[in-house]
This record gives sequence, C-alpha cells and structure tokens, in this order.
Amino acid sequence: MKELWSKRARALTPYIPGEQPRERKFIKLNTNENPYPPSPMALAAIREAACDTLRLYPDPECTNLREVLAASYGLKPNQVFVGNGSDEVLAMCFQAFFDPDRPILFPDITYSFYTVYADLFGLTYRQIPLDENFAVPREPFLEENGGIVIANPNAPTGRAISLSGVKAVLEGNPNSVVVVDEAYVDFGARSAVELVDCHPNLVVVQTMSKSRSLAGLRVGFAFANENLITALNSVKNSFNSYTLDRLALAGAEGALRDVGYLRATTMKIIHTRGYTACRLKSLGFQVVDSSANFLFVSHPDVAAKTLLDGLRERGILVRWFDKPRISNYLRITIGTDQEMEALCAALAELLGKEG
Repeated sequence: MKELWSKRARALTPYIPGEQPRERKFIKLNTNENPYPPSPMALAAIREAACDTLRLYPDPECTNLREVLAASYGLKPNQVFVGNGSDEVLAMCFQAFFDPDRPILFPDITYSFYTVYADLFGLTYRQIPLDENFAVPREPFLEENGGIVIANPNAPTGRAISLSGVKAVLEGNPNSVVVVDEAYVDFGARSAVELVDCHPNLVVVQTMSKSRSLAGLRVGFAFANENLITALNSVKNSFNSYTLDRLALAGAEGALRDVGYLRATTMKIIHTRGYTACRLKSLGFQVVDSSANFLFVSHPDVAAKTLLDGLRERGILVRWFDKPRISNYLRITIGTDQEMEALCAALAELLGKEG
C-alpha cells in the first residue's frame, strides 16, 4: 500500500536493469557483461581472502586497494575513492557535488540512472539533445549549470568523446563539478584521468564490472583531487563506512595487478566488435561507431522490437529501449566469437537473408 510510502518514494521511476533470465539458458547479450572470466590473479586473491578473517569488518578506508589504484593510474591514494560498484559511486557524486537550486546537465540519450538519481535526491536537471549522429554537442554544456555528467563512451550509443572535448567542457565550467563516467573506457576511448591533476572540478568514475569481468563483485572507483575526494568520503561515512567487503577488496587488487590479462581480453572484445559490426552492416543494419563493449544498431526495414522478440524466441537476449529517438535501435553486447556468430545467423534468418 503506497499510502505508507514517503512522497518521494511514490514519485520515483526506478531504473530497470537488463533481464537476468532463470527459466532457460540464453545467449546473454543484453547487460554488457564481459564474456570472458575474471583474471586468474583476481580469482586466486578472492579464494585466499575467503578465510576466517571474514568474521572481521573490512578496512573502511580501503587503503590497500586505493594504493594499488593510485599506482596503476599515476595518482596519489588521496585522489582515489572506492565504492560498491560505480552506480554507488555515481550516487554519492550526485549527493556530494550537486544542489537542487542549480540544474545538472547531461545528454538526453545516456545512462538512465542519471535521471533516477536526480529525482531520488531532489535535484533539477536539463537534458542536452545529442546531435543526429548521437554525438555530444559542446556548446550547450557551456551554459549556466550546477554540474555536468557525461558518459564516455556514452551508453547506450557507444560513441566516445575526444579528450579535447572533455577538456573544453572542464575549462568552460570552472565553477561546476564535471563527472565523467568511464564505465566502458577500456574498450577504445581515451580516459580523462590524465586531466585530474590540472582540473580541480573533474571527477572520473570507473568500474571493475566491464573490462575486468567482475560485475558480480561490485567494485567502482573515482579519481579526483583531494578536495572532491573528501566530499565523497563525507557522504560515504554518513551512509555506510564499509562499502566494500573483504572479498571485493582482494579481487579488485588481484585484477589490477594482472595488466596483461586486461589487455588481452579487451583486445579480443575490440576485435570481435569490429568483425560483428561488418557482419551486421552486410545484413543492412545501420551501426553506430562504438568504443564500448556493445553495438547500437538499427535496421531500416524491420522494427527493433520485432527483432528483439525474434531473437528472444531463438534464445538470444539483446537490449531495447522504448524511448524517443532510439526506439528503433537495439543495444547488443559483444560476446564470444561463437555467440556473435549465433547472433548474426539468427538475425539473417529473421531478415530472410542467407547468413
């Protein structure tokens, strides 16, 4: 009975995650999970941490993990913040840096959690339309605002923003915090981490879920100057001091140390993405240039919803968004070569073409 809910809870439209099926086995290309297992070093570290010390609370400062992250990205530990997945880190950014009396800016087509968080925390926002090619325009993000959130590469389109573009937004908004959400950056975009030391208004958010195959562990992190990290810690310690458990801390450290494995698996996905894009174009699809571990595609002759349903009947899940401007597009996660072959064969069948 919603009469017992708060007014804010009654007004919320929650984020809807991608389907996690239970009733049958599917080829899952709908939630941008990595098709390859975590690093052996990460798994070994988790196994070692699964011992009697689990009876003890984890380090609330996540000291070792922050030190490894700092060393990996050329920063200092006091420029690093970690949380329970990048979604939690983003939620804390919305609370730490944005106020209700000044609107936040983010694209009209982007990660839908941004509007959810704004509504949850009572913040105003203005959505900036992407251009006809789904690129992020620069000038509208230089208008008066109370903060900016940009996903790079963007989701669900996969398009990347140049480092010079990010820098222009930062320099044009010296009095606003600019959050760059880099969940997919390891698949082809250039990270803004190198700008942290010279831009005190920058926060870069990343995750272990995508390129490091640790979606089930829930580890996210942010890079910023010490002043902004202090604000994030203030929010965190007013909510939950122990954001990461011992297994997550250990697994994340192990994954960070295995640089070669990260490079090998991301290159596999990038290669498969290019091959799949060519196959889909040969089937008549329009394919948006992607720097992420997914493709955003549309067919001029068959509705996206029809293709979505047809693929599901054939045991393949992809993602469809019933939203303005993108309702005829599918977002397709890059799986293994074998999974993408199955996808292309199923689409060829649905389109009445030979695979």
